[in-house]
Amino acid sequence: MMKAETDQIPEDALGFYEAGQGAALATVVETWGSAPRPVGSQLAISGDGVMTGSVSGGCVEGAVILEAQEAIEDGKHRVLIFGVSDENAFEVGLACGGQIRVLVEPVLASGDGLTIAKLRDLARARATRQMVGSEVNLTTGQHLVTTAAPVMTAPCWQDGQSTTRGDHFLALHKPPLRLIVTGAVHIAQHLLPMARATGFDVTLIDPRPVFGSEARFPGEDIIEDWPDEALAALKPDARTALVTLTHDAKLDDPAIIAALQTDVFYIGCLGSTRTHAKRVARLQEQGFSEGNINRIHGPVGLNIGAKSPAEIAVSVMAELVQVLRRG
Repeated sequence: MMKAETDQIPEDALGFYEAGQGAALATVVETWGSAPRPVGSQLAISGDGVMTGSVSGGCVEGAVILEAQEAIEDGKHRVLIFGVSDENAFEVGLACGGQIRVLVEPVLASGDGLTIAKLRDLARARATRQMVGSEVNLTTGQHLVTTAAPVMTAPCWQDGQSTTRGDHFLALHKPPLRLIVTGAVHIAQHLLPMARATGFDVTLIDPRPVFGSEARFPGEDIIEDWPDEALAALKPDARTALVTLTHDAKLDDPAIIAALQTDVFYIGCLGSTRTHAKRVARLQEQGFSEGNINRIHGPVGLNIGAKSPAEIAVSVMAELVQVLRRG
């Protein structure tokens, strides 16, 4: 599967370390005012100064990289504060007027901090789409990683967000966002790279080899099974979206029916209003309730007057992100 570049920061840090370069993870642990990146945003830094991710959108990354390289050298974590009130504000301050607090952790061979073993556990859990929790003592640097249900359902985790409580930072590592697309059509050729740029892992399903060919979708993760069989293997979850693009009920309906029996956060189906009405009627005959059928966005996408396949792809991603962020 081609990974979304914006959602593999821990894996990048792991790669830096295992390549012998040394590595550090920088994490936004607290914000004030108009901070450009939310709590939990991360930056992976190698000992050579290579970075992936972002903690400020470019305002303070240079200073964080220098601190990270020093952390890799001395093996000690540090907590940094950047903002317009800093004496170096003109150099590294946040032009938008906010402040951020950034935790920098070197990846260690052993100890109580962020060890290579803990980072591997985190990457392994993310690869199997498990929710992972990290608790970091900002004073001592002690770092705990857990997938244990009692910890993950404790009151401090219930809002589903990373947060700082007193001297402890509680990081919630959610499974990567995922988009499953049924139909290797022209719109999909634009939608897949857009989704990946937005932070989604992408899987394309089409049992027709002539449509889902490597030539038309170079490097993409393509499954040539029937959609219901493919979704059964993929196990969609609450961090998954489904978009159907074939116009063919024989292909789209099995995917929709399979998705409606899961807690995917978005289902979008291409087709006119008339096509969608027929789709609704078929689902009603299958016994689906009105409430369940209303989870479907059809016709798919925001109504922006899109005409070309690329414009339709833009409208689909816009609606998908709107549902993700606003419900």
